[in-house]
Amino acid sequence: MNGIIDVDMGSQKLFPAGDHSAGRAASYIAIGDSFTEGMNDAVPGGGFRGWADRLAVIMAGEYPHLRYANLAIRGKLLRQIVDEQVPAALELLAFSEGPGLVSLAGGGNDILRPGSDPDVLAEIFDSAVVRLRESGCQVMMFTGFDPKAFPVMRLLRGKIAAYNMHLRAIADDRDCRLVDLWSMRYLHRPGAWSSDRLHLGPDAHQKVALRAAEVLGIPVSGDWRDVSAVAPEPVSGLTRAAWLTARREDYQWAREYFVPWVNRRLHGTSSGDDVSAKRPVLQALEAGSGRL
Repeated sequence: MNGIIDVDMGSQKLFPAGDHSAGRAASYIAIGDSFTEGMNDAVPGGGFRGWADRLAVIMAGEYPHLRYANLAIRGKLLRQIVDEQVPAALELLAFSEGPGLVSLAGGGNDILRPGSDPDVLAEIFDSAVVRLRESGCQVMMFTGFDPKAFPVMRLLRGKIAAYNMHLRAIADDRDCRLVDLWSMRYLHRPGAWSSDRLHLGPDAHQKVALRAAEVLGIPVSGDWRDVSAVAPEPVSGLTRAAWLTARREDYQWAREYFVPWVNRRLHGTSSGDDVSAKRPVLQALEAGSGRL
C-alpha cells in the first residue's frame, strides 16, 4: 500500500485532506462475524445491511470517492477471521493507492463457547492488529456488548468484561480507534435486539454506525445516545404475571435459537458454512444514491 496514514488523533480526523484527493480514493474494509455482516438488518430482496454498510454510506458523504468491501461472515471464530479475512483485507489494501481503514470485530462466537479464554483471544486479536497496522492502514476496533438485558446471556458478563479490558489495552497500545459498545445504553434494552438475542435490530445497527462515525471524526446528523425509540430497561421487582411472561419468552427463545446453536456445536457445523462474503472486493457506492 502506498503511503502510511498520518492520523491526527487530537482532531479525530481519519484521513487528512491530501490523502484522499487527486483521485486517491480512500478504502474501507470491514472484517468479522455476523455482527459486521449485518444480521438481522434485512434488506428487501434478501441479504443484510448492518452497521458497516450504514457506516460506509456515512463515510462516503465525507470522502466522496470511498471504496468499500465487507468480508465478514456469520459464525466465524476469531482464529478464522484472522487466518482468512485479515490476509484478504491486506491483499485488497496492497492494490489501493489511497489511505485505508479496516474495522475488526471478533471473538463473540468464541466467548459463547465453554472453556474459551479471553487472554488467549486477546493474543490472537493483537496479532491481527499488528499485521494490519504494519500495512499502514488505520484500524477500528469494537468492545463486546454488555449482555445484561437477557438472563442467560448475562452469565457471560464477566468473561466479556475481561476481554474488553484486553481490547482497550490493544487499541491504546496499537493506536487504533475504539468503539465502546459496552457503554451504549441503547443496547442495554431488549428492544434494541432481534428475537434471537444475539443480533441487533435495524435501529441498533444505525446507532452503532453513528457511534463509529463519531469515533472516526465524521460529522453525523443522528444521535446514538438517544434511547427514546426503544423500550426501557427491565426493572427488578416484577409481578408474578410479568415474571411468568418473561420465562415463557425465555423458553421460546431456547427452543428456537439456543437448542439449534447447541446442535451445530455438537455436529461441528456453523451458520456460516457455505456462506460467502457479501462484498468481497473494494467498490464505490452508487454515485449520488447513497446506496451500496
